[in-house]
Amino acid sequence: MTSTFPNISISTERLVLRPLDTDDVPALAEMMNDEQVAAWTDVPRPFTEEAARTWITEYAPAERSAGNGLDLAVTEFLTQRLVGLIQLTRTNWHVRSTEMSYIVAPWARGEGYASEAALATAQWLFGDQKFERVELRTAADNTASQQVAQKIGCISEGVLRNACIAHVRVDGGGWSDVRTDFIVWSLLPEDIEGTDGRLADAGGFTPYTDWN
Repeated sequence: MTSTFPNISISTERLVLRPLDTDDVPALAEMMNDEQVAAWTDVPRPFTEEAARTWITEYAPAERSAGNGLDLAVTEFLTQRLVGLIQLTRTNWHVRSTEMSYIVAPWARGEGYASEAALATAQWLFGDQKFERVELRTAADNTASQQVAQKIGCISEGVLRNACIAHVRVDGGGWSDVRTDFIVWSLLPEDIEGTDGRLADAGGFTPYTDWN
């Protein structure tokens, strides 16, 4: 029987992580069209509101139902504005491991939101879900993503050579694929025992009974 992540909302000091909702369509599309997001991810370019709606209503629910992972909208506690996305993929329920990635909207960068959201998610995975490993993969030149991994306590395990496709702007305004390395990071339950609690002041986990 396939295991799946529960319907959940995670609260931190400044953020609420919750299921994606169709109200997020405009903000998600705007965030995914950012140059940095386009450079380091494989999302369609341009990323339309139709694509955002499909992600929210079809892709994310299907991935969760199949036991593959979980997509969580990261929102500001006070304004409810979408500041980013946490995505869990390649989940192995026997090993109790999953891969985590994060995206932050350009206007919200530099505020520590990625670290706060990632750490809160890891705490929930290790505590509530009894996971034993969270894996992150960062492109070799994506220093911002690497800083988040380091900040939450991840350990660098090595390099997957030539395993990542990044994207660069070319003359005429288009994009070209460039091959680079992945740096592999891991986070285990004991790695976050001494992490600064201010990064993720857990406010509790709330079930979403009406989420697909």
